[in-house]
Parts: sequence; C-alpha cells; structure tokens
Amino acid sequence: MDFSAIWATISAPPIPAIVVATFAILFIIYVYIAKVINSKKKVEEPAKTPVASKTPAIPSAIPAGPAASSGDLELVGTDEKTAAVIMAIVSDKSGIPLNRLQFKSIALMEEK
Repeated sequence: MDFSAIWATISAPPIPAIVVATFAILFIIYVYIAKVINSKKKVEEPAKTPVASKTPAIPSAIPAGPAASSGDLELVGTDEKTAAVIMAIVSDKSGIPLNRLQFKSIALMEEK
C-alpha cells in the first residue's frame, strides 16, 4: 500500500455530507410535527386547577354574553366594589371566564 492510498483513506470523511444533511432535514421535520401535535393537545385539554375543580358545574343553558346573570349575589359585610375585585381575582386565578362563574355569597370574615 502506498502513501496516496493511505492518505485517501484518512482524509475521506467517515459519513458523506448527504447523509448528514438528510438526517438534519428529517430532524427539523420531526421537531415541527411534534410542536404542531403538542399545540393541539394544549388547546384540547382544559387547565386543571384546584379552584376550577371546586367550582360547581354551570348548566350550558346560561347565555355566555357579558350581560348574562345567573341569579342573586348576597353581600355580607362588604361593598360592591370589594366584591367585584374578589370575583375578578377568583376568575383570574382559576382561569375560568367571569361570565362562567356563579357566586352565591361573598362575606367579610372577621380577623382573630
């Protein structure tokens, strides 16, 4: 074996560039498909929070408009502005839209 044959064996890349490029393209396609599938799963699955599981189920017959009302709210020891803030916080923390929540009573608790 002469020097030129040895040099050709050493200098030849072990994996051709076409194979590497093909794997890179396949990997990019795989990542894109995985992102699409994961984004669809996130949209389909509702958020599971402790507050959301404790809220009662609301019948679907209630209109979803902003002027929808689902009953009376009893305020005990608090004003309307404070009750509105409490309702907004509960809606934000639970991830449930405010028009889907049903509040029966909001009462001021005494500090001990």
